Amino acid sequence: MTLAIHGGTPVRTTPWPAWPPPLDDAQRKLVTDVLDSGLWGATQGGSACADLTAAFARLSGVRYGVAVGNATLGLFAALRGLGVGPGDEVIVPAYTFVASATSVLLAGAVPVIVDVDPVDLHLTGAVVEAAVTGRTAAVMPVHLAGSPADMDDINAVAVRHGLKVVEDAAQAHGASYKGRPVGGLGDAGVYSFQASKAMTAGEGGLIVCRDEADHEAIWSVCNLGRKLGGQWYGHPNVGWNLRLTEIQAALLLPWLDRLDSEIARRNAFVAEVERGLAAIGLPEGYEGGARQPVSVVPQPPGTTLDSRHLLMLRVHVPYDRAFFLEAMAAEGVPLDGGYPPLGTMAALTEAGARPEPCPATEAASREVVWMRQSMLMDDPAHASHLVEALTKVLHA
Repeated sequence: MTLAIHGGTPVRTTPWPAWPPPLDDAQRKLVTDVLDSGLWGATQGGSACADLTAAFARLSGVRYGVAVGNATLGLFAALRGLGVGPGDEVIVPAYTFVASATSVLLAGAVPVIVDVDPVDLHLTGAVVEAAVTGRTAAVMPVHLAGSPADMDDINAVAVRHGLKVVEDAAQAHGASYKGRPVGGLGDAGVYSFQASKAMTAGEGGLIVCRDEADHEAIWSVCNLGRKLGGQWYGHPNVGWNLRLTEIQAALLLPWLDRLDSEIARRNAFVAEVERGLAAIGLPEGYEGGARQPVSVVPQPPGTTLDSRHLLMLRVHVPYDRAFFLEAMAAEGVPLDGGYPPLGTMAALTEAGARPEPCPATEAASREVVWMRQSMLMDDPAHASHLVEALTKVLHA
């Protein structure tokens, strides 16, 4: 069978679902109401931002929330509000988006970049334990691709060493760990509403936390150093204007009503992918130990619900990565090459980040590819397109 990249017929010729999806009626009405009100800023007396923070706090199993301009600022504000600053170290995983590290630099602290579990690609308590020094102030587990990190494991190390825990839940809206929602499992959790996320307003973020004093400190960081409930021109702390707008909150609030059904749809698609991958035969002449050429990266221990922001796939057989990605795109099934290891980014190390050896992350950067969230929103029956394209390309 001739590959599409060599002139053959592509597996798929129809477009994948667009993201974000079209506005629903509830979004359209609430956005219009906010626009008509003229109360577009979060401090003008509207209710959308307040309603959104309250809803996300409930979603995360905690009492407090602060809506912010984006999740990078949210991670920065959470760290600063929890007392992390110059001279401190924050442990972050190497297989994550660059903002996990740059938010630490923005807070004036040092990102200590450590390896991830070689199987599920998440941060582990054992790796955190090995990286703790006398300067370590916090750890930032990342709920990668919508699956929760093993938080009991990480929290136990944090308690033992007196560390703050800031969950990077940017990709994990609605995910849960041992029956508990992510975001509320550490001292603070941060969600993203950037354009690719499961809930999006184009940009935006939200911090959740359980402790009232932590909430007041984080709120102050995001509101120009004001005291919650204090005078408008009183600024007892140093802070910044990091607020979300009412218009963005109006786009997001109605989304909460359909979040569960969208997560279920993505998981149904992934279930079909897993069934199909198990049936792909190994390439002719392959003599390695893999049972199948491609598999879904497994969920970490304790996962109750994976929100499936991304589908991470590991290729177990030798392949030309650049050609593979190009050939899959030609078949109408574009895949993403995923993250490079954070520790290989010169800009981070030049700014003060300290990378540890990360062999598991380096392997993931060679072997793991992603299927984007919008593709997972397709009819689960169309998971066969991914399986057919993988079979065609890997057997070519």
